[in-house]
Amino acid sequence: MANISDNEVYFGGPDLPARRLRNLLAERIADVPSGGAIDWVTYYFRDRGLAAELVRARQRAVKVTVTLEDRPRTPHANDAVKAMLAGPDGLGEGFRTISFAGFPRFNGQVWKPHLHEKLYCFSHPQPTAYIGSFNPSGDDPEAEPGIIREIGDQDRGHNVLVGVSDPVLVDSLKANAKRIYQGPSTMFYRFSPLANRKFKGQDTEIFFWPRMSPHPVKQFLSRVAPGAHIRIAASHIKGRSMAKALSGLTRMRARVEILADSTPRRVPAHIETMITNAGISFRRVTHDAGLPMHNKFVLVEKNNQRWVLFGSFNWTTRSYWLYHEIGAISTNRPLFDAFAERWEAMTNQTD
Repeated sequence: MANISDNEVYFGGPDLPARRLRNLLAERIADVPSGGAIDWVTYYFRDRGLAAELVRARQRAVKVTVTLEDRPRTPHANDAVKAMLAGPDGLGEGFRTISFAGFPRFNGQVWKPHLHEKLYCFSHPQPTAYIGSFNPSGDDPEAEPGIIREIGDQDRGHNVLVGVSDPVLVDSLKANAKRIYQGPSTMFYRFSPLANRKFKGQDTEIFFWPRMSPHPVKQFLSRVAPGAHIRIAASHIKGRSMAKALSGLTRMRARVEILADSTPRRVPAHIETMITNAGISFRRVTHDAGLPMHNKFVLVEKNNQRWVLFGSFNWTTRSYWLYHEIGAISTNRPLFDAFAERWEAMTNQTD
């Protein structure tokens, strides 16, 4: 862990203690006293131990809300925790699941939005919101190992949570959690001023998806690309438009490197071919046990400037247009250095 002005950064990975990030969340739950508040939004939640900690927090008069994707890619993955939190001894009205209406496509298919954010807000010991790539999708003991084989062991794979304590950003993140908890967004939400705002703290900006204004990460990279060195840790890259967007950075004279997950489901072979043909250095992070590279961050260096971009967003068409995501762009140099150090650690695990 690194203490970084108004941020804390915590990494998980095969070279770090197992369950490190879920244990961090458990510790933060325990830190909230009676009268405090906990607000979570996440995509997968299968950790019954963490669910029990949240219930105990409610029993000691902490106001707890948890908003969870109802039907993730592995549809029944969250069922055990849903039963715990929705039950008579659970969180009561503090728990809800979200299922968004789909968008019909011209070929008869339906594109379904998902609640893909990973957001964990705590009122104590100081107001802090954790964002990043980690959702508590493992369990101990693991009752359904087949689900872990499908979604990956996130308790041991590469992940990150950044604790943000800048008051402006914490307020925006907590308001986002409350808005999602209070009611599902309609398909018209992306047109609202709130959806298209950016929230600026001292050295970090926060963005939310879905939105109609330009994708903030793609827009930023296009603006700074000429002469920049861009390193992208991407768990998912899917869709020719996403591959073209990344390839376009080299045409703008950026030097681009990508560390990707090892599985072709998350980054198909034809996408790898498109990217490498564009002159991008592409490597897959591998592990003998098949642990996932689930990080989602970008390091940008240009002249004497440094930026780190991180959040829940993937380089996929659905994440780009449909999913509820969080992204951050920061000029905080110690935060950049922490992510750059993690990049170097992951390069030692590439094929």
